[in-house]
Amino acid sequence: MREFDFETVIPIEKGWSEDKKYQVAKKDGSRYLLRVTPIQRYETRKALFAVLEQVARLGIPMCKPVEFGICKDGVYALHTWIDGSDAGDVIPFLPEKEQYASGVKAGEILREIHAIPAPDTQEQWGSRFNRKADEILHSYRECPIHFQGDNALITYIENNRGLLENRPQCFQHGDYHIGNMMVQNGSLIIIDFDRYDFGDPWEEFNRIVWSAQTSPCFAAGQIDGYFDGRPPAEFFRLLSFYIACNTLSSIYWAVPFGQEDIDVMMKQSQNVLSWYHSMDNIIPSWYRKYGESAWGQKKR
Repeated sequence: MREFDFETVIPIEKGWSEDKKYQVAKKDGSRYLLRVTPIQRYETRKALFAVLEQVARLGIPMCKPVEFGICKDGVYALHTWIDGSDAGDVIPFLPEKEQYASGVKAGEILREIHAIPAPDTQEQWGSRFNRKADEILHSYRECPIHFQGDNALITYIENNRGLLENRPQCFQHGDYHIGNMMVQNGSLIIIDFDRYDFGDPWEEFNRIVWSAQTSPCFAAGQIDGYFDGRPPAEFFRLLSFYIACNTLSSIYWAVPFGQEDIDVMMKQSQNVLSWYHSMDNIIPSWYRKYGESAWGQKKR
């Protein structure tokens, strides 16, 4: 069992994870991120650490995994420390061209992450996500809280299930948006792979709503960077599908956390309906305004 001997230990309160997180420093001054998880999650955390090692080998800018094991408080993982700022606190205050360029870089990084293939044993995406869509629709209908205009999203989901067939699958970060990125010396760093999964690479964009609310230029750049230019129309049809599903599920997800989180998700649902003109336009308004073609030339 690992016994720690750090010079300093500073708790980190931010984030949704159940992990206890600390900034720790050794006597030589080197700093690390220490995450401690209940021992019951040993196997899942061991699997996560192995995945992070695989991602790190790709050269992805991230908190690199250093050490994993058992300590008196549970399971621990030690990562390199990122001495930077939350991307959401930096990027929106940059000139629009630089916001877009940062988004392009985020898209390029995501494309590299998606180079990791899904296991051969992975269930076909069409059957898997159609089942998930059924669960989302059922749970939303059972939820006591609904938002105005929800039928536009429900109808879009029901009418476009066929888009899920024959989709490729790969490794997914699981929560890829500006809130899980940092800026260190002007460069993006990707953090919080806790929700990693395997699935349709385009589903990974379902969290882009958080980026679009913070910096629409960044969100548009992420799409263009991922595709090295304007994406195919098929992408926007699927993006609309995944965002519709995520918007519905976010409502009942928020209920146990209280009114403040419910209000956040209700506001987000109205943003989504506005961006998509109640699903009458599959290309969100922020992409039409800030995407590559809107600038008349490549803005990189």
